[in-house]
Amino acid sequence: MFNWFKKDKNKNEEYNHTLESQNTDGDFEAEDEIESLEAVDEAADPIASVEENDIDIDSGGLLERLKKGLSKTRKDMSNKIEDIISGYKGVDDELFNDLEDVLVSADVGVNPTMMIIDRLRERVREERVSDPKEVKGLLKDEIKKLMLESVPNNELDLMPHPSVLLVVGVNGVGKTTTIGKLAYGFKENGKKVLIAAGDTFRAAAIEQLEEWSNRAGAEIISHTEGSDPAAVIFDGIQAAKARKADILICDTAGRLHNKSNLMNELNKIFRIVEREYGEATKEVLLVLDATTGQNAINQAKVFKEVANITGVALTKLDGTAKGGVAIALQTELKLPIKIIGVGEKVEDLQPFDTDSFIDAIFE
Repeated sequence: MFNWFKKDKNKNEEYNHTLESQNTDGDFEAEDEIESLEAVDEAADPIASVEENDIDIDSGGLLERLKKGLSKTRKDMSNKIEDIISGYKGVDDELFNDLEDVLVSADVGVNPTMMIIDRLRERVREERVSDPKEVKGLLKDEIKKLMLESVPNNELDLMPHPSVLLVVGVNGVGKTTTIGKLAYGFKENGKKVLIAAGDTFRAAAIEQLEEWSNRAGAEIISHTEGSDPAAVIFDGIQAAKARKADILICDTAGRLHNKSNLMNELNKIFRIVEREYGEATKEVLLVLDATTGQNAINQAKVFKEVANITGVALTKLDGTAKGGVAIALQTELKLPIKIIGVGEKVEDLQPFDTDSFIDAIFE
């Protein structure tokens, strides 16, 4: 099993979630419906069965699994770029315009695409490139550079222990499954893991997490359906301290109808975590479904407004040609992608690496 943890990581900088910047009285207009949240939430599946083969570890290498998982994105982006370039004998504005269209259609986003193409134009001019065949390599290089420049790092930062991983996101994006697979991976790395089932509103969410906790060998703290999520997190923290858990993973409610509700619910949870477990290393992980493309960007914008998101888990990349959304998340919203899902098995939930990701798309 791959190792999620850095060996020599010092404690995070002090958790900088400031309640002053997020007015708990609900300055957002209550009638401001979050369409980007509801679009996926309406499609939320009932309890997803946890199959035995979900936790089988395939012998294939991580890079090979990544390449396989990104095959649809590679076909939609890299192959189209190749086809365009092959139709040109020189490098001109039409070529750049065609490349721009490909990136936008792959859900890279308009603003990130413009930045990438502008940098590509400048690179071509500076290096006096006249052969279209050289452009693809330069494009790949500029995308990598922009992604790496946009965030400080992509590492899931849960060291030193004890640590709290707060997981947020709407229903249907793979949040519960991501928690289960992370718990399994942490346990495989010898960590003592405890899960707090704070999504008390979705039908069967608690049962699904209980099933995952059993398979992962992690303890779980849960209340009855409809309970106060913050109360579950409070009990989870007390249990984590009493049982000396290395990592407490907190699920949060995924069905909230407006920014005011979302802000108030998350602020309540964050205040409890800060008050009761201030010494813990903290990550706030936003789970997004890659298949929703630009809708995932809209969700990220909303959550970024109301919570101190420290990273993104981008799921279901194997089921979409919209993998370019990863580029948009990191370059436009400055949100580090820390985890990606490229398949159903535990090993398909991988730490994100920009170089490997772009290489897998462009090969």
